[in-house]
Amino acid sequence: MEDSKPLILVDGYCNLCNNTVRFIRRRDRNQCFQFAALQSEKGIKAIKKYQIEKEIDSVILIYKNHAFIKSDVIIEASRFLPIPWRFFSVGKIIPQKWRDIFYDFVAKNRYKWFGKKQFCEYYPPVE
Repeated sequence: MEDSKPLILVDGYCNLCNNTVRFIRRRDRNQCFQFAALQSEKGIKAIKKYQIEKEIDSVILIYKNHAFIKSDVIIEASRFLPIPWRFFSVGKIIPQKWRDIFYDFVAKNRYKWFGKKQFCEYYPPVE
């Protein structure tokens, strides 16, 4: 895994997750992100390497040998995007416990609210 580029792992079946990847790609002017599905070989290897619980219900961002989960992914990923999206990084001032309560609520309901794909949407391989 190339550590110089942030790797975002998403649920390949989740419409919200896949739309979030599209959102980031459209705004990622410098193409600094890599993407993969949690269910992909890259995703499974990263989960093992960073000892992330398999049951975690979160998008994962891996950057500089650190794995970010839940609301920290939004904050860290926003640092790479142009203004006004970069301002989401100020969310760090909100206690993580509160941010993650909201994150978990959305994650728990994402299939009901946004739907689920019949197949996993794999992103271009990350080498």
